[in-house]
Amino acid sequence: MWSLKTALFVALALVTIWFIVVWTLLARKARASGPRPVEKRHTPYHTVVGFVFGFFDTLGIGNFAPTTSAFKFRGSVADEKIPGTLNVGYALPTVAQAFIYISIVQVDVWTLVLMIVASVLGAWLGAGVVSRWPRRRIQVGMGCALLAASTLMLMTQLEIGPAGGDTLHLQDWRLVVGLAGNFALGALMTLGIGLYAPCLILVSLLGMNPRAAFPIMMGSCAFLMPVGGIRFIRQGRYNLATALTLTLAGVPAVLIAAFIVRHMPLEYVRWLVIFVVVYAATMMLRSARRERLNTVAVSQAD
Repeated sequence: MWSLKTALFVALALVTIWFIVVWTLLARKARASGPRPVEKRHTPYHTVVGFVFGFFDTLGIGNFAPTTSAFKFRGSVADEKIPGTLNVGYALPTVAQAFIYISIVQVDVWTLVLMIVASVLGAWLGAGVVSRWPRRRIQVGMGCALLAASTLMLMTQLEIGPAGGDTLHLQDWRLVVGLAGNFALGALMTLGIGLYAPCLILVSLLGMNPRAAFPIMMGSCAFLMPVGGIRFIRQGRYNLATALTLTLAGVPAVLIAAFIVRHMPLEYVRWLVIFVVVYAATMMLRSARRERLNTVAVSQAD
């Protein structure tokens, strides 16, 4: 008889197959529909970005915010396509993480499943909204979200906040709060803010063992990113070449980090990540300001 965890693995495999098939069909359909705007490719650069941040993501650093910083540094992905590119490109590497961490880290399976469902619902609704947002609104939203992410990372680095408890499950009001929190974090994922740091703080606040956050946050992302990613793909709000590069570079990075390196000192890496996230937030808000000034100038000229 199947256990709930086995059923979860089967469901994750089915979601993964569905994502690959639908992505392939939609990409072919988009190519057959006619010529698309030419976008300059940065394949070597994005390969390094996908591998490095996929590697550190597996060790708990998070990859959305630093990857956004890398995109802004080179201007290699249009701002309005960054959320979709992140959710699509890192979907399969995150699936690999989820299979690994759900297998090796103990957590109550019902808590895990319900937290995953809440995050997927949040991502589905969030992606439907964000994929239709204009460029400037995405810039403002991502800039504010990145500042919030850097604050949470700084709190974690300075050990400010809850230390967590020993329990491996949530129940009663704590479960309700946890589900509401993960629903919100799933929606924020579609804006390009990673789920890892806030999810770690959330489960610690609710008294769970912080280690139990790893299967929760990786399992949540493994289900919500394909679901949310498909909505971005349908709207054409992502960079196909970059997403493919992140996928192909990220999967081997995950396997190397999980099975070969496993543990390494990350204190200085986390400080660097905080710095680059603040940089990305500043650049995104500056871009939004320029967008607003350009819009005002055009309207005045008319």
